[in-house]
Amino acid sequence: MGGCLRRACPCVEALSLRIRGDKPGGDGGGGPEETPEHGPDPVKDPVRPAEGGSIYTALWPFEARHREELSFQEGDLFRVVSRTGDWWTARRIDQNGCVLDTGIVPYNYLERAESVRIQPWFFGTMNRFEAQSHLLSPGNNHGAFLIRHSERDDVGYVLSVRSNAQVKHFKVPQMDDGSFRIEAAGAGFSSLMDLVEHYRSNSLCGIGRLGNPCKRKKPSMADLSHFTVDEWELPKEEFTLEEELGSGYFADVYRGRWKNHINVAIKIIKSDSELNHREFQREVQILKSLRHRHLISLFAVCTASAPYYIITELMDKGSMLNFLRGAEGQRLDVVSLVDMGAQVADGMSYLEEKHSIHRDLAARNVLVGEGYVCKVADFGLARVIKEPFYVTEDKKIPYKWSAPEAISHGKFSNKSDVWSFGILLYEIITYGGVPYPAFSNQEVYQQVTNGYRMPLPPRCPAFFYDIMLKCWSADPAHRPDFRTLRLQLDSSSYELQ
Repeated sequence: MGGCLRRACPCVEALSLRIRGDKPGGDGGGGPEETPEHGPDPVKDPVRPAEGGSIYTALWPFEARHREELSFQEGDLFRVVSRTGDWWTARRIDQNGCVLDTGIVPYNYLERAESVRIQPWFFGTMNRFEAQSHLLSPGNNHGAFLIRHSERDDVGYVLSVRSNAQVKHFKVPQMDDGSFRIEAAGAGFSSLMDLVEHYRSNSLCGIGRLGNPCKRKKPSMADLSHFTVDEWELPKEEFTLEEELGSGYFADVYRGRWKNHINVAIKIIKSDSELNHREFQREVQILKSLRHRHLISLFAVCTASAPYYIITELMDKGSMLNFLRGAEGQRLDVVSLVDMGAQVADGMSYLEEKHSIHRDLAARNVLVGEGYVCKVADFGLARVIKEPFYVTEDKKIPYKWSAPEAISHGKFSNKSDVWSFGILLYEIITYGGVPYPAFSNQEVYQQVTNGYRMPLPPRCPAFFYDIMLKCWSADPAHRPDFRTLRLQLDSSSYELQ
């Protein structure tokens, strides 16, 4: 956690006792009384009353971006006053519990400073994709590791270890006698700390000894600052355009910066495009309502004058299609490719839960960031629906990615997105290959409606191809939903290791 945290840790227990003994307002902060600790994990439920007696530590430094926000350094200690979404009001305190200052802070920069949570290798509740993103980041070598609590209720703790250019995950179940074991086999350990110390001295399942704890990566933030959570409209003057990243039918995309401080992607709507003000506002409303780790986050919009701007988070590796065709993508193994497909399914499962459809799911519309984190982007064709399908007469249909019912009758649904997802899996496993390479658009539609399906690609695992074929079921009702697809791909990643 860094030198500051190590120096602070010896006083945490005494400080916790002192704080729990405080009366409302007696800590010198003059703030509201905190409620007793209760409820689910704060990672799962960030909007709830503050926890009395809980001390938090900063995992990274933070520079305030608004006068109400609080700057702090790694290792600083806090008491939380109140919580609202991703931004909490907190008091920064010294090692004696005295209040130094109060302000608004990003919740995901803080962690509970107690027991196993203060260990540098414990990363709290996290899924496999996030763990891989951390471990594959620069500064982590072979043997780098972390322990996390899986988001899947039936898994529990997981030891994730970097093995050269990939990450392996080992379940760490807690047995009936309270001991912890790797995959329920071998020696048992009374604590996770003992387990870690053992495998730092002894070989683990062909990987060798555990190396250094994984270096923590600053989490991405869903907002430019706490001020922009509700204030989406910002002046263009606050943004600086840099190089062009791509050009599409409706917009050009640039790398940019906000107040010369934060890297962003800036989508500039073409003034001569068919996307009118009403269409633009519809797209913005969809982006506002959809927040997920595998969907691109909207930061702000600029609509005071044409051309309009949409400001989103920046993904450094660009589109999945170009990434897979490039040198770095070509080096990925099958396990990594399956993980990328599972990440897309995760984001699409969230869209499915929100009764939203994409209508243009393809590798070109998925972005890749550091650690091969994948996020679904380009909601220009998305529509929130309340009926099983949405009918359109729009002729701009990506034939090779579209389900037969979408082409023939303009019927788009979550199940037509599933068909497109099957094509996307083909793109992934062929490192950006062109689907139906021998057919024109019209020939594809004719062949598919006659029962043709693309054959098994070279080096494609059988289970992966089986999933693709299920996505291409002629009857939409027979296609799996995205939640099922995510679970199947996630489980298969474990089996491939």
